[in-house]
Amino acid sequence: MIQSIERALHILECIAHAGGNLRLQQIAEATELKTTTAHNILKTLGALGYVRRRPNDTRYYLGDRILNLARIAGDDSGLRRRLRPRLEAMAEASGETVFMAVPSGDEVFFLDAIESPETLRASSQQGERTPMEGSAIGLLFLAFMPILRQQLLSLHASRIGPDVAGEIDRIAERGYAVDEENYLPGLNAVAVPWLEEGELRAGFGIAGPSVRMPASRLETLAALMTELCRT
Repeated sequence: MIQSIERALHILECIAHAGGNLRLQQIAEATELKTTTAHNILKTLGALGYVRRRPNDTRYYLGDRILNLARIAGDDSGLRRRLRPRLEAMAEASGETVFMAVPSGDEVFFLDAIESPETLRASSQQGERTPMEGSAIGLLFLAFMPILRQQLLSLHASRIGPDVAGEIDRIAERGYAVDEENYLPGLNAVAVPWLEEGELRAGFGIAGPSVRMPASRLETLAALMTELCRT
């Protein structure tokens, strides 16, 4: 076996078994590693997105990348059932097509959706996958998953460009994403995050014709969706 890989996996297992977070000294003791050795491995795992630290917190947490992998291998149907009532509330309040999506690798996977009863409406993308940079909800994920964002921007900087990078910064500041006919002509959308213990687990979106969803309504819907995510 490759010792460095074995040690890294042992550290991740220890953090997971401890409920998702541990301090450096606890990790060193649990893995029987020298503190400096454990710290160096944690630095590498952090750079790759497998562990992270929060501001003003000395503990190490499982990072966005490993939580994303866990979600892919986990129970999507359980997440869908748990968040379905909020999706239904958003559909009733907006009258537009609503959807729930999750990060899946470097793509957006549309896990659930409810189509608008209107004749002119956005279609459901349930079961589909799209690139992260191609939609409001994809940009939302990049704004709330810093390691994934860093990797995508470094790999596809020429394709993404500074305008998209700037928009991701603005999304992180205001807490929601909007799309005004960028993804599809005549279609506007707004997306908000679903967070659990400060970590992004999914995102909700509402999409509809721009004639019914001007910029002013996008802001109103963002506030409504954010409130529904808090209740």
